[in-house]
Amino acid sequence: MTQRVDLANVMDRLAVDDVITGYAVAVDDSDWTAYRALFTPDGRADYRGAGGVEGPVSEVADWLAGTMRLFPVRQHLIVNRRVAVQDLGGSPGDEATVRADYVNPMRYASGEDFVCGGRYAFTLRRTDDGWLLTSVVVEEKWRRG
Repeated sequence: MTQRVDLANVMDRLAVDDVITGYAVAVDDSDWTAYRALFTPDGRADYRGAGGVEGPVSEVADWLAGTMRLFPVRQHLIVNRRVAVQDLGGSPGDEATVRADYVNPMRYASGEDFVCGGRYAFTLRRTDDGWLLTSVVVEEKWRRG
């Protein structure tokens, strides 16, 4: 029984990690349809900690689409991921959190570089469609350029 629980936990952690990677790729590729699809219908994103907006994912995706046009070159690196899947007395639950650091080098259309870094707080929920984000909160800690 313990091996099954351990395997389920590993599988959940890998699935959650895949959502976080999908998030970075969607933002870097300006794939706002994929970005929206990573969230539950009631999902929210909060970029106020980096000078942005907070709200329902559909509104925030529109804001990101406009803002990211300023940076035709960007690479979103999400590192030091600390994944925690809800523990229901030895069985995995349907909620998870991820705290992760980021470094985000970008380039303006003018060719000038801009780099920022900070920390993400992600919350996820297991759904019939797999793990999906319920919220993303960004806390920028530094910027240059």
